[in-house]
Amino acid sequence: MKKISVLSFAVLLTMPAIAVDNVHKMYGKEPEPNVPEQVVEQYEQQFKKVEDKQIKEIPQLQEEPQQIKEVEKVKEIKKIEKVEEPKETEKQKIEEPSNPKARFPHGLQLGIGVSPTSGLNGFIGYNNKNFNSFWAKRFGIRFDFATYSPIKSKLNKRINDYIGEDGVEIEDALKIDNFKLDAKHYGVLIDFYPFGNTWFLGGWRVSGGYFTGKLDLDADVHGKYDGSKIEFELDGKKYSYDGREMHAKAMADWKFSGPYLGTGFDLGMFWGFKVYMDAGIVFIDKTAKFDLDVPFQGLKDAAGNDITPNSSNPIIQAAYQEFNNAKEATLEDVRKEVKDYPYYPLVKLGLMYRF
Repeated sequence: MKKISVLSFAVLLTMPAIAVDNVHKMYGKEPEPNVPEQVVEQYEQQFKKVEDKQIKEIPQLQEEPQQIKEVEKVKEIKKIEKVEEPKETEKQKIEEPSNPKARFPHGLQLGIGVSPTSGLNGFIGYNNKNFNSFWAKRFGIRFDFATYSPIKSKLNKRINDYIGEDGVEIEDALKIDNFKLDAKHYGVLIDFYPFGNTWFLGGWRVSGGYFTGKLDLDADVHGKYDGSKIEFELDGKKYSYDGREMHAKAMADWKFSGPYLGTGFDLGMFWGFKVYMDAGIVFIDKTAKFDLDVPFQGLKDAAGNDITPNSSNPIIQAAYQEFNNAKEATLEDVRKEVKDYPYYPLVKLGLMYRF
């Protein structure tokens, strides 16, 4: 058996006191006197556990802020990944802000109406008043067309009914009746709206463009039979049909092309429907052609000479040539009168719809 020195024995005696002192510091209360040694050991073990736990928690507390930052960073990345790429239309709205109502087909317009000089009128065009651009909302374009074909028969009947059986008297012995009218035109128009989309005034426009078309007018010329002869005058020279009824035909053929200048108005009603009106003139490049088809059977000049084509008689040949010259001079006078007005009028009224 080993001997224990006095110093070692003193240290062993002081250990319980140190342990008790540490427990006192730890829990803030003093153990009861004469505490058994087993209890002291339990306190020491609890103290050691608490101390180890604190040591372990210290690095965790230091690392916690860094972990929180990393978690927040991951969340932000996930949020960015979840953001969808804008659609193409949305991209355009972001890059080029504009009025959504300004997109096609807004501004597409269709019209149908009537024109007294061209017949049934229609057009297709584009004018968008919702554009943000100052100039874009003020300009429009139209393809305009008209024809009498669908209503020609009814229109001609109305005209002749209005004239009546007596027709239109041009000489004491002559009258015109049985009118036949046919016309059509095609054109391209540029419309300018000075007031843009301003209420009411925004419907007024100034139009320019180019038109091509034609106007054909035929009529029958009748001689009134008075029991002796039918007389009429051409270029100051008198001619007659001896005791016969005279049937001739007058024709006017007006083909034109040229620039157009006019004005118009769109009056809004409801649901995109508008009443439209156009009035303007075409600066024509050609005057109308006129002709008069006169029968030669029974035709005589003032001297009583027969007027017959392809005759071998020099007197009849001279009378025929004189008659043709008088007819041409009369038609030329008519052409000159029309030539003094080198314009073809266009007036249109109808209903349109703007999408």
